[in-house]
Amino acid sequence: MLTQSQAIADPVMSLAWSHLALASALVLVAVAISAWQRLGLARGFVIGGMRAVVQLVAVGYVLAFLFANRRWYLVLLALLVMLIAATQTATDRQKRGRAELFVISGTAMLIGAGITLAYVDAIVLRLHPWYDPQYVIPLFGMIIGNSMNAAALAAERLNSEMELRRAEVEAYLALGAAPAIASAEAIRRALVAAMMPTVNMLMIVGFVSLPGMMTGQIIAGTSAMTAVRYQIIVVFMLAGAVAMTSVVVALWYRRTFFTMAEQLIPRVSV
Repeated sequence: MLTQSQAIADPVMSLAWSHLALASALVLVAVAISAWQRLGLARGFVIGGMRAVVQLVAVGYVLAFLFANRRWYLVLLALLVMLIAATQTATDRQKRGRAELFVISGTAMLIGAGITLAYVDAIVLRLHPWYDPQYVIPLFGMIIGNSMNAAALAAERLNSEMELRRAEVEAYLALGAAPAIASAEAIRRALVAAMMPTVNMLMIVGFVSLPGMMTGQIIAGTSAMTAVRYQIIVVFMLAGAVAMTSVVVALWYRRTFFTMAEQLIPRVSV
């Protein structure tokens, strides 16, 4: 146990593997509850927990390498890998047009996350060098993670709304409306579904939850107000990235529901 003098000398508590082993007991609680209620999630918790450890340890070594070898092309390669992984995850569970949706989601996240990161890098933080991996990689990770969720939600909700409103859309088209008008309500609902989690996050941040970045900085010994300022930048950049990603996915994905003759494509069984 740390004494007061030790805590003052070293504000960051060092963690051994034994601490992580003790923390894993919390996953076993989830496994036990799943088994008790027959949820079928026990195996997922166990495999997910092991994957999380392996992935995070691997990422730790990669980040240590990138921080030690500050090369712009290595940083961009890392960002590209993160983008591809996020795009694959966002499209894995979609019901239609996965190949086309991969391109749509990847491009949307590249636009939303790329513009946001570039603005924060060049205008807000003014990093020198611009590719400083200590800032660029963690910031991009937060941006792309939220953009990934927004892209998946926008695509999934738009697909559901277009199926639900098929008769309504066809009626609009029959009356001479353009596809953009016929699908306007579906687009609005898809965008609301994609952006609402971010709106909720903005509403409760600080009062209900202390985000991971802010918590990590405080535990690492950063002053509370410095951590708060960084977190404010983070929540604002997430709002911008999510909005841009969502609207690109929704508007581009909408085109796949119509033919070149502006007719609604018939249902395709999946």
